[in-house]
Amino acid sequence: MRRWLLLLLPAALAGCQVTPTTLPVAEPAPAAECRWSAGPGDSLDRVVTALEGQGFLVRHTDASLGLVSAERARTTIYHDNGVDRLPRVGGFVLGGSGGHISSGVMIGLGTGFGVGVDEATRIERVSVMLDQGQLQVARDIRMIDWRGDLRESRSASDAGFCRDLRDAIEAVPAGEAP
Repeated sequence: MRRWLLLLLPAALAGCQVTPTTLPVAEPAPAAECRWSAGPGDSLDRVVTALEGQGFLVRHTDASLGLVSAERARTTIYHDNGVDRLPRVGGFVLGGSGGHISSGVMIGLGTGFGVGVDEATRIERVSVMLDQGQLQVARDIRMIDWRGDLRESRSASDAGFCRDLRDAIEAVPAGEAP
């Protein structure tokens, strides 16, 4: 009887898995300025030159896909964003001496005072796709604290950044791109 129950258990639990009904979507959605028609001289070489001119390190280029991926990292200050620091409660055991044994427990309550600021690394990743006469930009920003924990991650394809990148790409002369 137990063997039958063990065989039925996986079948019963298999119905608990649910697939998502929608695909993930970037929030906030990329700005309309992050997609524009490519000019006559626009190429991946000009995109690479413009990104490097803005301090990005090109990590990957795939000419067959028309894709350039780059990132830049800088050290910054991460404010704890209002994370409450709870008071700590602790205790320790006291021991005796001189041949006598005694013990006791002392409980202490303390609070820490400080600004609550940590050093962090801000990583900005950008992907630019040149496909069928269209340029499309996607950008995200991640904040990683000094312990290596991810503190913030967001889509950052905003109008200002995309406008500046478009101007930088258009400013690169077609003959100077590598």
